Amino acid sequence: ALQKLNMVICLDRAGLVGADGATHHGVFDVASFRAVPNLTIASPLNETELRNLMFTASQPNMGPFIIRYPRGRGYQADWHRPMALLPVGKGYCVHDCSEPKVAVLSLGPRGNVALQAIQQMSNGTNAFVGLYNMVFAKPLDKDLVIEVARRYKRIVTIEEGAINGGFGSAVLECLADAGIMIPVKRIGIPHKFIEHGSQDELYALIGMDADSLKHTFEEEVSKA
Repeated sequence: ALQKLNMVICLDRAGLVGADGATHHGVFDVASFRAVPNLTIASPLNETELRNLMFTASQPNMGPFIIRYPRGRGYQADWHRPMALLPVGKGYCVHDCSEPKVAVLSLGPRGNVALQAIQQMSNGTNAFVGLYNMVFAKPLDKDLVIEVARRYKRIVTIEEGAINGGFGSAVLECLADAGIMIPVKRIGIPHKFIEHGSQDELYALIGMDADSLKHTFEEEVSKA
């Protein structure tokens, strides 16, 4: 990082790994590496984005570039598409809403589960929730965070990593530096070692399955 050397660092098993056991959960990398200068940290939403990140990271003068992705199956059937360059440090809207109250900022493939949860929300409450795929934990898309904070009343962050010092903390730092006060709920891996179990069981245990996220989103809308 000091020499800005070109290196693509692929971190597989990002998040909870289930049957691989408690020693193999990949949850501390974002919090550990976020303080290192000249380092890019990205986590794709799906297979297409993973290919595009690999392609982008391999370009000249990108410096050290971390790409974190999970153990398990993907979300896309049609993933074999031409690769494209991605703008480094930029996120985008996945699900817009007509009456903005709660913005969900996600990092990594758990954004797919967040989208399922939004689609399943009761009584049309998903009209109040927007979903943004941030793609990069570092550099964080600060412009998008500030834009979202000015449009919505509450923010929820979701990450498949340690909640202490991770992506959600980066969002809080961005808002504090900009002098913006808005309620932020962080969802991630709690500050403890997670036991062995299936991925579905473990994500339900920490409130990151679709049902738990749906309940959280509805609760946040009721507070907005």
